Amino acid sequence: MFRSPLTLYRTVAIAEAVSWTLLIAGLVLRATVGLDVAVSIGGGIHGFVVLAYAATTVLVAKNQHWTARPTILALIATVVPYATVPLELWLHRSGRLAGPWRTAPAPAPGDPRDRTWHDRAFRAAIGHPLLLGGGLVAVVALAFAVLLVLGPPVPKA
Repeated sequence: MFRSPLTLYRTVAIAEAVSWTLLIAGLVLRATVGLDVAVSIGGGIHGFVVLAYAATTVLVAKNQHWTARPTILALIATVVPYATVPLELWLHRSGRLAGPWRTAPAPAPGDPRDRTWHDRAFRAAIGHPLLLGGGLVAVVALAFAVLLVLGPPVPKA
């Protein structure tokens, strides 16, 4: 389905922007007609998509060998409404989303692309996309469930 890091990242960046729309619409409905459940629904969807976007950012950053700067910018982009879309355009135009997944056979021993244990582990994981995708969905769902149990932060009086 997601044949390249670009298609996956673009899809999730757009989904994150759409989830902002749902959250903002929920806030408007709560303020205008007192429909509190709209914020719960929009906020829940937005929260899940933000976690999925963060997981996708880490996955794509590892695959594309991003430095800390674009990775941190991408993670911070979830805080600003709709920022993921222009950020995705910048990442695409700067070539940071170009290229395939690293599923090709492992390079020769000593190749700098797989010089660390986590590069080798990543290559092994990315070679099994269904297993990796299922694992990432499970991690995101677990993080979402834990955050739901913890509840919203309570402002201090």
